[in-house]
Amino acid sequence: MWQSACRSGWTRARCQDSGVDPERERLWAELFEQLDLNKNGLIDVNELRIGLAARGFRSGRGYPQIVRAGDVNHDGQLDFEEFTEYLRSHEKRLKLMFRSLDRNNDGQLDVGEIQQSLHNLGVDVTLEQAAKILQSMDKDHSMTIDWFEWRDHFLFNPLHNMEEIAQYWKHSVMLDIGELLTVPDEFSEKEKQSGFVWRQLMAGAVAGSVSRTGTAPLDRLKVFLQVHGQSSDKGNVWRGLHAMVKEGGLTALWRGNGINVLKIAPETAIKFLAYEQIKCLMRGSKEAGTLKVQERFVAGSLAGATAQTVIYPMEVLKTRLTLRKTGQYSSVADCAKQILQKEGILAFYKGYLPNMLGIVPYAGIDLAVYETLKNAWLQRHTEGSPHPGVLVLVGCGTVSSTCGQLASYPLALIRTRMQAQASVKGAPQLSMLTLFRSIVAQEGVVGLYRGIAPNFLKVIPAVSISYVVYEHMRKVLGVGT
Repeated sequence: MWQSACRSGWTRARCQDSGVDPERERLWAELFEQLDLNKNGLIDVNELRIGLAARGFRSGRGYPQIVRAGDVNHDGQLDFEEFTEYLRSHEKRLKLMFRSLDRNNDGQLDVGEIQQSLHNLGVDVTLEQAAKILQSMDKDHSMTIDWFEWRDHFLFNPLHNMEEIAQYWKHSVMLDIGELLTVPDEFSEKEKQSGFVWRQLMAGAVAGSVSRTGTAPLDRLKVFLQVHGQSSDKGNVWRGLHAMVKEGGLTALWRGNGINVLKIAPETAIKFLAYEQIKCLMRGSKEAGTLKVQERFVAGSLAGATAQTVIYPMEVLKTRLTLRKTGQYSSVADCAKQILQKEGILAFYKGYLPNMLGIVPYAGIDLAVYETLKNAWLQRHTEGSPHPGVLVLVGCGTVSSTCGQLASYPLALIRTRMQAQASVKGAPQLSMLTLFRSIVAQEGVVGLYRGIAPNFLKVIPAVSISYVVYEHMRKVLGVGT
């Protein structure tokens, strides 16, 4: 492996670590010549990826970032001067990072220092898991990382610090499958002060908006099946979609989507602010550090309940607008006005109780499954870069959120029926328990899961759309670059 060969050369010049090292410059010149596959004196992203992959480097996703960072003349390629200058400046950054992590100043990073640095940034791992991360960089099997092992590992790795490793495990703002009941992520003080948090949340909100719009027809069909059950003429996906188009044209597939998208921003902001306040109450405003998993569950559930309480009238409006017939309401404001005049202000909180009860199983199972999958990955990851790939992250987030939805689905169905009761002619105004018993008696337990088929059908496209848009918005907003 190229890293091992380089270390033997670099070792001879350890005493010259500061300033220009002729031996290292020679090694960089040899490497540049090997990476310059077409021998034109320039290295592009493709050459960098192929050449470094052949030498054992696995982190190909960040090579465009390396080229952008070193490309002074903006021609999309690196000449030798740009290449070596990037390596020099990157080494200086790595040196500063290493010293900041080396708390006891012994010139080595141990398992405890790895664990503590991740804990400070919102990722709690056991000593065993921290040891797995350390082993991915520990080339001499000493169970410590010296400066040269650290440098060799990260020199061509786009992750510049432990904070970026931690950010790979922040998942709740990345994926949107129609619900925002996930527990908020932990953010460091540095992230909050720099404005990173709001750019991250904005990227997630835009991704969620596009994702929900793309899957709105399936979401509207789900609501119809939840409310009408067996009596609906929209008994399966294709027949249901056809019936909606027949009744109101193609645009009818997106009824209720406007308010569904509109509520993302206030819900996200309120939940984050509430979570931070609850976190301060639980830990004390002067105490630093992140919450444990069980504390995150409690704080996240309370923050979700706070956000849902504030924006719940929008949930009711979304259900009514989704179920409306052509010409029934002229706008969101007209819908709100008619509900207020005919049913009173309490109508805006119909279904509130099952909605609140649904937060606990959703948030709890989502967080538990995500932490379990994350820890399973960390325990089995013994070599290579200590961060997961896209498939691991998207897979963990998708599975955990889907499990949370599945557990809370009966309560979500009852909530939707209670929200829609007044809009269904002749429908009695039933309480939560009465409605539950009525559904089970008439349709069986399966009745509690009406509409779950289109709900599951939209998971993969929703996740795919939200992730692609999220990554694009991160670049546009300068998050993580």
